[in-house]
Amino acid sequence: MKELPTIQLWGAGTTRTFRPVWTAEELGLDYQHIPIGPRTGETQTEEYIRLNPKQKVPCLVDGDLVYSESVAICRYLIARYGDGSTITAPESLEMCAREDEWVCYVYGELDETSLYVMRRHDALSQIFGEAPQAVASARTYAAKHLALIAAHLKNRNFVVGDRLGLADIILMSCLDWAARYGFDLQDSLLKYKDSIEQREAYRKAYAINYSKSAGG
Repeated sequence: MKELPTIQLWGAGTTRTFRPVWTAEELGLDYQHIPIGPRTGETQTEEYIRLNPKQKVPCLVDGDLVYSESVAICRYLIARYGDGSTITAPESLEMCAREDEWVCYVYGELDETSLYVMRRHDALSQIFGEAPQAVASARTYAAKHLALIAAHLKNRNFVVGDRLGLADIILMSCLDWAARYGFDLQDSLLKYKDSIEQREAYRKAYAINYSKSAGG
């Protein structure tokens, strides 16, 4: 009987669950994917609450270690299992700070402050309530920051350095999200997005993550 991998990735169907799956695919890891959804009741089982009392996805189990939150999971996987061949961790304090700068910026301004506000009060309005003005303001806010990121990527293949890194995982997942919400992406963002979409690990992870749900 084949032994199951020690690494488990819980969660599917959302931007945030996509990130760890993509990271694991880039690293070539042997992992078990448990595709539970965020609002299906599957995060409220006794088994899952023991793993993650937050009752949120994604969640990583690696032996005796358990982590939640997509950024933390991806950073852990890269630091523990990355060899620099496909996805790289910063090699200096300065580069680490630069990566953190962009990860925090993209996650804070695009994911939490704008795209997720749009999701909460549009696609999930039956749960969180309708708020058309908040959705419109969030769209304007996201467009502003997408323009700033487009300027940064004008002559770059990656957000930081010359290889795929954590900042790219976070940004690309948000660009996919923005595209699904009908944003007109600037040329540099489209070029960047098209380049990342050619990666085999990205395509495989996208199929795995979104096969259960088309959620954003």
